[in-house]
Amino acid sequence: MDTMTAGGAIFTRLKALGVDYVFANSGTDFPPVIEGLAEAAAKEIALPRALVIPHEHAAMGMAHGYYLMSGCSQAVMLHTNVGLSNGATGAINAACEHVPILLMSGRTPVTEEKRFGARTMPIAWGQEMRDQTALVREACKWDYELKFPEQVGGLLDRAWAIANSTPKGPVYLSLPRETLCEATPRAGLEGPPSLSPVAVAPDAAALAEAARLLAGAERPLVIAQRGAGDAASFTAFGCWAEAWGIAVCSWWATHLAISTEHPCHIGADPGPWLAEADVVLVLDCLAPWWPDRHALRPDARVIHMGPDPLFSRFPVRNFRCDVAVAGESAVTVPALIDAMAGLPRDEAAIAARRARLAEGSEATRRAAREKAADVRRGITKAYVSLCLGEALDGLEASVFSELGTQLGTLKRSEYRSWFQEPHSGGLGWSFPCALGAQLAEPDRICVATMGDGSYMFANPTVCHQIAEALALPVLVIVLNNEEWGAVRASVAGLYPGGHAARANEMPLTALKPSPDFTQTAAASRAWSRRVTDPAEVPAAIAAALTVVREERRQALLDIRVLPD
Repeated sequence: MDTMTAGGAIFTRLKALGVDYVFANSGTDFPPVIEGLAEAAAKEIALPRALVIPHEHAAMGMAHGYYLMSGCSQAVMLHTNVGLSNGATGAINAACEHVPILLMSGRTPVTEEKRFGARTMPIAWGQEMRDQTALVREACKWDYELKFPEQVGGLLDRAWAIANSTPKGPVYLSLPRETLCEATPRAGLEGPPSLSPVAVAPDAAALAEAARLLAGAERPLVIAQRGAGDAASFTAFGCWAEAWGIAVCSWWATHLAISTEHPCHIGADPGPWLAEADVVLVLDCLAPWWPDRHALRPDARVIHMGPDPLFSRFPVRNFRCDVAVAGESAVTVPALIDAMAGLPRDEAAIAARRARLAEGSEATRRAAREKAADVRRGITKAYVSLCLGEALDGLEASVFSELGTQLGTLKRSEYRSWFQEPHSGGLGWSFPCALGAQLAEPDRICVATMGDGSYMFANPTVCHQIAEALALPVLVIVLNNEEWGAVRASVAGLYPGGHAARANEMPLTALKPSPDFTQTAAASRAWSRRVTDPAEVPAAIAAALTVVREERRQALLDIRVLPD
């Protein structure tokens, strides 16, 4: 019988499941995995490419970014409990954004002697936990431990199917070293999946009610945070909003649902529009408005539509919901459009509403960009956003912003052209996510924009090393204000007249003196430049884009900006 180690069998099965890459950070539990990889290569077995990723947070971020571009879930393999703990933040981010990742980590040997793979050094005792999976259980849809080598195929099939079922999300499989050391039959490992992911279809009655409400609304509003599905539904959504004259707000949008230049895109603030809306469609939004700031009209009807309209894994989320429509947006958006196609229309009212929206959206864009262009005080995040949008206009590019550039002031028009940090707030996401996206689409311009704190959270030495090792020409723009700007803003928001807000320097927020980030990038042979003069920003961005596009080399801009 043709057999192979369980470590090699895992990679063989992952390839059959459509996994292209395993982002790995190896350890003392990996000998059977590494031996299995070498064995499979010697037998010319097709495998996903195993990549050495020097930090687990980067591995999770790259898997996240690869999925955003490809739509295919990837695998991450980490080292026992300590590696899993470093990857836990990435699992939280993926869970919050419904990103499927096949997460695995070794488990320190449970036997002390007389079994192949048993403990050999003190670390094997030090890394044992009673419940290692607890590190990520709350963030994962499914978890289990590989008990026997012959379970590899079935368990990976189950993990993959659950991860890719609606709502999608990460799953976790623990891998004891003794089990990985055992042999298992190769037969069946290269066959098709034995389980199929579950795709949830929208309830017909709920869909019809949502269509009726929106078609009959006088002041309809859509608040969209996580895009509008795939490329086809993204295009259809924009056409539908214009055809019906429906306002679309991108409140804290992590994905682009509609072009920032669309006549119905009213910007990021739902407040004035929410106050008068009689029907509100909440399109895949974890938190569609700020309850203490944004008032919902008392007689308004609210529709929630998304993979999990009520976001059931979050303990507290009590936004009003009169109609719930479940399903992936690539399915529900076209279904809603079709359901409204034959309903009565007041053409005169729609035309008037459309004209009002176009006027309001244009005024909002113009005011924001005129304000951004004013650099008399110095460089602002808004100004960098404005310059970057102009530089990327007409190019196939994706911006991954983490407390960095600002949507709206930054022009973004195409599907997959904008991503913002997950609402879970696991910082250090932008840089590795852009690396994963670049890996998935080598010809796309991938730009990671982030604050200086987020850049340091990303383990930048690691990320720059990855970019050089894999020849990933990402553009990194650090908007450096020498502080935790989000923390300062939160304090000032809660205590606007407080002692902290009046202090010359707010406690626990300063990041001074700021490191010279250009040197961090240069250590991995990246092109880098520090910018302090507003007049230099457009030329610096243009030069950096030339490097990533023509030299196919990573570039970094350390732009010193004013606090917001």
